[in-house]
Amino acid sequence: MNAWQALILGVVQGLTEFLPISSSAHLIIVPWVLGWSEPGLAFNVALHLGTLVAVLAYFWRDFLYLAQGWMRDTLAGSFLRSSESRLGWAILLGSVPAGVAGFLGNDAIDQFFHAGGGGETAIALSAILLILLGGLLWLAERRANHCRTLSQLSLRDGLLVGLAQMFALLPGVSRSGSTITAGLFLGFERAAAARFSFLLGTPAIAGAGLLEGIHLLQTGLPREELVPFVVGMLSAGLTGFAAIWFLLRFLQRYSTGVFVAYRFILGGAILLWIVLR
Repeated sequence: MNAWQALILGVVQGLTEFLPISSSAHLIIVPWVLGWSEPGLAFNVALHLGTLVAVLAYFWRDFLYLAQGWMRDTLAGSFLRSSESRLGWAILLGSVPAGVAGFLGNDAIDQFFHAGGGGETAIALSAILLILLGGLLWLAERRANHCRTLSQLSLRDGLLVGLAQMFALLPGVSRSGSTITAGLFLGFERAAAARFSFLLGTPAIAGAGLLEGIHLLQTGLPREELVPFVVGMLSAGLTGFAAIWFLLRFLQRYSTGVFVAYRFILGGAILLWIVLR
């Protein structure tokens, strides 16, 4: 991988990690369309580091308030008294399903979708999942009342959204797409659903980056991959921060319809391409 490819894939990761259109699907589809090799372990670590820095940089005040509320309520002997404490516990509880699913199924999913084991079947399945989640997001928009705020979020809500996040291991589903969809079904405002999606996704991004980082420490970073590593991390971080900023403001005024349409068009185009090849 050269620096140009690293830049392109870093931008793709930064945008699609936080927009509800599936980063993992794009990181499979883009190299496949352009004839590039699959990104290796080192580059995956770089992408996770970039997006983790982006979400922490954007939401550091939120995490600080959550920690303060959790500590204050814990010392007072009332774990769920404040909205900050409830939100913090909801993030912890909601992170469990994705952690368990990742531990049990990540290797098999990685082998099928990312290591070439599934071939064009994996590409087609990613395209189908893009379309299916797009349909669910459209249905959530149709049925949602958009009235609940994050201050009304309960532990039950956190668990339900966390269960939705579990399916984001499958390329095409999308971590932000699945959790925003779940949040809309639960009646949350669009921007509130997106904000909780990003907060809930932070432990999952950190966990994935940590596991891959441990493997990278064991194997070492080849000298020739240093420049792509840095370029990918910086481009993913900068575009990821911009994507968060954009989506939270976009959803205050508009629906997710443009992302639904994008998922339908991209998924349909990929399936058509496979059929006509």
